[in-house]
Amino acid sequence: MVARGPASKVSRDEAEERFLVEAAQQDPTQFGELYEINFERVYAYIARRVPDRNDAEDLTSDVFHRALASLPRFQWRGAPFAAWLLRIAANAIADRWKHSAQERDFYDLDPQGEVPAEVSLEEAEQRAQIFRLVDGLPADQRRVIVMRFAEDKSIREIAQELRRSEGAVKQLQFRGLENLRKRLRSTGKSDG
Repeated sequence: MVARGPASKVSRDEAEERFLVEAAQQDPTQFGELYEINFERVYAYIARRVPDRNDAEDLTSDVFHRALASLPRFQWRGAPFAAWLLRIAANAIADRWKHSAQERDFYDLDPQGEVPAEVSLEEAEQRAQIFRLVDGLPADQRRVIVMRFAEDKSIREIAQELRRSEGAVKQLQFRGLENLRKRLRSTGKSDG
């Protein structure tokens, strides 16, 4: 467990983040580093709520456009910059949902037709870590894992699309999941 100093002390990460935000407020071309730091977190947050990958990518892009446009008005209120981005993401999802009421099944709604519950910053971080780990898998394993779990395709559909046997797809899925388990264990040990 990391020992924390008094609440009045500003953490190094917070100071660095504040510096990056202030630099981007002065010069919007500096926004790129904030984008790089927060992209996976925002995408993971949106992808959990929007099952269509293309729409999740569009919404993620929209979030960063909105953030850049609103950056001059951003003020520090004790929360990380990522929390502000996730609030923009939640609003973007809600806006999209409202504008496509006739396509409500497009979003991951519960049986009562309500917008899904909020995901904490910690959960978004965990999902971003998983996206990074999946990106590090060998190409065939990564492709099967993405098709199976992100695109929600069946083994048969994946086999047809990849022109492989169902057994080969199952084996790639198994190996990919085993690799992810090992990587998650090793990152868990290094964090703790």
